[in-house]
Amino acid sequence: MLHVDLLLLDLVIVLAAARLLGAVARWLGQPPVIGEIVAGILLGPTLLGPLIGDQLFGAEMRPPLQALANVGLVLFMFVVGLELDQKLVRGKGRIAVTVALGSTVVPFVLGCVLALGIAGDHVGGDRTLPFVLFMGAAMSATAFPVLARILTDRGVQRIALGGLSLAAAAVIDVLAWTVLAVVVGIAGAGDAEGQWKVLLTVPYALVMFLVVRPLLARLVPAYEKAGRLTPSLLSLVLIGLIGSAWATEWMHVHFIFGAFVFGAVMPREGAERLNHEILERLEQLAVLLLLPMFFVVAGLNVNLRALDLSSLGTLAAILAVAVGGKLLGSYAAARAQRLPNRSSWAMAVLLNTRGLTEIVILTVGLQKGVLDDELYSLMVVMALVTTAMTGPLLRRIYPDRRVARDMAEAERAALGVAAAHRVLTVVPGSPAEQAPLVDLASALARAASPSEVVLAHLRPYPQGRLEVGSGLSSELAELAETLHDLEGLAGTVRAHGPEVRVVSRFSGDVAAELPELVTGAQPDLVVLPADVSGYAGIRDGAVCRVVTVTPAAASGLQDSPARTSAASPGSADPAARTSPSSADPATRTSAAGSATGPIAVHHGSGGDAAAHVALTLALLQDRPLVVVGGGRASALAQRLARLGVAATSGAVPAGALVVAPDAGTAVDGAHLLVRAEQDADPMDWAAAVSALRAPVPHP
Repeated sequence: MLHVDLLLLDLVIVLAAARLLGAVARWLGQPPVIGEIVAGILLGPTLLGPLIGDQLFGAEMRPPLQALANVGLVLFMFVVGLELDQKLVRGKGRIAVTVALGSTVVPFVLGCVLALGIAGDHVGGDRTLPFVLFMGAAMSATAFPVLARILTDRGVQRIALGGLSLAAAAVIDVLAWTVLAVVVGIAGAGDAEGQWKVLLTVPYALVMFLVVRPLLARLVPAYEKAGRLTPSLLSLVLIGLIGSAWATEWMHVHFIFGAFVFGAVMPREGAERLNHEILERLEQLAVLLLLPMFFVVAGLNVNLRALDLSSLGTLAAILAVAVGGKLLGSYAAARAQRLPNRSSWAMAVLLNTRGLTEIVILTVGLQKGVLDDELYSLMVVMALVTTAMTGPLLRRIYPDRRVARDMAEAERAALGVAAAHRVLTVVPGSPAEQAPLVDLASALARAASPSEVVLAHLRPYPQGRLEVGSGLSSELAELAETLHDLEGLAGTVRAHGPEVRVVSRFSGDVAAELPELVTGAQPDLVVLPADVSGYAGIRDGAVCRVVTVTPAAASGLQDSPARTSAASPGSADPAARTSPSSADPATRTSAAGSATGPIAVHHGSGGDAAAHVALTLALLQDRPLVVVGGGRASALAQRLARLGVAATSGAVPAGALVVAPDAGTAVDGAHLLVRAEQDADPMDWAAAVSALRAPVPHP
């Protein structure tokens, strides 16, 4: 006999525990579903044990709680189908489908192999086929709703990574539900009745899409006529939803498919307001009351006390297959579509999210007798682990600053604004003597198109008081002369293609203001001498790539015909002074070395940034490239040579311009030190060479 008072007490306990632990999970940066499932596990035999657990949630209480949970699941699957945005795959179809296939096939195959190995311990002979297929489907699932929530919380849904991940997850959802429908059909086809009813699934799907969908489209004009979602309209939707769920359950294909399909056939065009009101009504009931009930009931069926050492071995195998299969399959498919390395790993981590979808699949398996209690408990733990690891891993692979940068690029693209590759050059001392420095910045700017060079120059205020009169006019004359010299340098840069901006002003504290100026300009590359005022602040504060011209660069300029014979005070490189008027711009050298000498780069653990700078100078100035640094250097030289670059490996040749990574350790004889940008991606050398050989449009 059902005790209503105990049922109501159970509801109070379940809802309070779900809300409390869901809030704790959200506070820890995890989806609330994790806290709700943990609440169910804690309320079950794992913590409370058979004495208290059976008193509160015994066999008599499970059926009514399960019934409420099933109603919540029907509403939830309808919401998933209704929110399935079919536009996600448009324009991303090839990449999304490829990644989805890799993210599904690899874990599915590995899951089937694992199932064959453990089938003898968990199922009988007649259940082996559905068990094997079910394990494959469970391993390949991705929780689309939880994934969407994770992306929304971080704003990632607004960038290309988020859109591709959602599109791939939508395709995975369709594949997973299709495989699960086949598995449930096989598992429920044990009697004569089940065998013929399963065959009705194809006619059912045709009726839903060809008959029910056009009928549901008539809801839109009725809604617009009423001006709101009336009880009659909502009742029609609920009747159709529950009827569709009943039909698939009667056909032995589980009610979740009927609920999902009914949501998928709801009208889309012109029905945005109608669907929004339906979601607003149903989500409150489903999310606040019935869906937490489902997750808690799912957790009540988990008994971690019954696990032994052999179970831990099985759990380790399940985690290895689930995580390894998802990550490797998704990553390999993304890389096959030439997505960047960082984006490929981020997509793999996102698609490893199991969450809601996995719990739904596992519950179906338990209800259909495909899973036993032990394996169900282990698979629930796997679902929790894979969902919990998504957020921390994503922040490590794709940090917030990278998301912010991608969001800014997406906003510029949406406005139709082409983002120029910005190279900021800190011009110290007398600008007339910094032509080699600016030439270097101009060459590096030409590596991308469109590009922009910013010449930043700050002059210290003169000592003493500033008064209106002859004293001030002399300083203003100096500033005017400085601006004239900067414009002369800017003209030589414009002759090569990039746009130029000049920033010059007096400063009360050059060392303090220069880092602020650089940070505010948001450059993609900074070029500056090592002994410029405020160098440490600029280098440490910049998140972009930084190229430092060292004092050793002076030695490479001794044979330059463009050099003046004397150095003036204040220059960053006293032996490297060149006036714009002292030589033709086409014959001037870069910051070090002759214009025809080789370029040597130390390549090793410091990353690819230094090698890319050296490659840029070598290709744009038609100079040979020598890669120094052992095995990795030899491999890079061979790879570049296969791409048609005049690259070799070996020792630093005499008279070479030497480029080295700025990794905190001194490199003897280095003229340029290159510090990589934060969160740098591994270099795609084929794309880099192709971009450098492409003609640069002139304004």
